[in-house]
Amino acid sequence: MADGAPSPLPTGIGLRARHLEELPVRKPDVGFLEIHAENYLNGGPALKRVERLRADYRFSLHAVGLSLGSAEGLDAVHLARVKALVDRLQPDLVSDHLSWSVTSATYLNDLLPLPYTEESLAVVCRNVERLQESLGRRVLVENPSSYLSFTHSTIGEAEFLAAIVARTGCGLLCDVNNIHVTCSNMRLDPTAYLDALPRSAIGEFHLAGHVINDADGETILIDDHGSRVAEPVWALLREALARFGEQPTLIEWDTDVPDLDVLIDEAARADRERRAFHMGAAA
Repeated sequence: MADGAPSPLPTGIGLRARHLEELPVRKPDVGFLEIHAENYLNGGPALKRVERLRADYRFSLHAVGLSLGSAEGLDAVHLARVKALVDRLQPDLVSDHLSWSVTSATYLNDLLPLPYTEESLAVVCRNVERLQESLGRRVLVENPSSYLSFTHSTIGEAEFLAAIVARTGCGLLCDVNNIHVTCSNMRLDPTAYLDALPRSAIGEFHLAGHVINDADGETILIDDHGSRVAEPVWALLREALARFGEQPTLIEWDTDVPDLDVLIDEAARADRERRAFHMGAAA
């Protein structure tokens, strides 16, 4: 938040195209705005409108296309464009996902899963180190939503994330909704998942909605970012707060994007949860 701007809520919201004109007029008191990097790599009028919001808001930059799990390494051209955007916007936080999406210079429009092995761990760590060296800052790696597991995986997902932190010094973006989705789909214990993450590495929380589907009699949760945060995810956030303390928190909403007031309302709910934790911790 710029000097003289109102004191922010700790919860931010994702910046979406339909709100670009409304935000600078209303200036809602949210903690920060998350920018999806790949939406603004080409510059243009949209990026100029985003830059004008820097007078009133802090930014986080969330990439979806660096492909940290690609065995071929990071694409040099894409990395250079992300770096130029980071240099231009100077966000407080920079993050991407534990996934891959590029092979043989072909970009796939998805965040694809990795087997959790020593070989893939070495690949991810090499890419994270290159990313941090290029940007000159610590980045956050986000835990994915999981819908399958690889039979040859030898490391648990939370332990894999912890190993990335230990080898690279990166931080973690703890997506609370993703943990709930993953643990429901994979029949894991979400509390044990949180316990396996290194406390000092957590740099941000994400909250989002999901849908519950029936797959031939089996319940499967889909991380669609298209609805309000579900009550079990709020409960898991309280566990995350108890373990990791207060962190910058974001409301994600990427499909069926609602009116701005809905995002502000979700951010206010997250802020109430933070205040309740703070009061409880102080008691």
